[in-house]
Amino acid sequence: MSNITIRPLQQADHAEWRRLWTDYLVFYKATVSEEVYATTWRRLFDPGEFEPKGFIALIDGRTVGLVHYLYHRTCWSLVNNCYLQDLFTDEAARGSGVGQALIEAVKAEAGRVRIANVYWMTHETNGTARRLYDRVAKRTGFIEYDLM
Repeated sequence: MSNITIRPLQQADHAEWRRLWTDYLVFYKATVSEEVYATTWRRLFDPGEFEPKGFIALIDGRTVGLVHYLYHRTCWSLVNNCYLQDLFTDEAARGSGVGQALIEAVKAEAGRVRIANVYWMTHETNGTARRLYDRVAKRTGFIEYDLM
């Protein structure tokens, strides 16, 4: 791995966070309103147990990756689960270990607070991400369905 630093998001990261999250949304051909940007940013710093949290990745001081995750209750365990919601690495930094380092940071933080499981999903066409995910996690075989 390159000289990668992973740390929790800080208020001073807003511009770089927005740049990376926008690039993530563009990658998935999605958009969100200004209200969603603002509310998500605020929620990332709210202290609630179930509010989203985030890490950023830096290489040589340059912000190159981001992950959002959140904890939630489950009927299958007495302890919470962790949903790794958004994972993105700048195109120029892909293949340098940033994605894996961000996943490992979420796993470590979830373990620190005694979370039972960390899980995520990706689009079936995202071959680059799937190659990483197949190396670092177990594919469950479940298929997602959305009602709305």
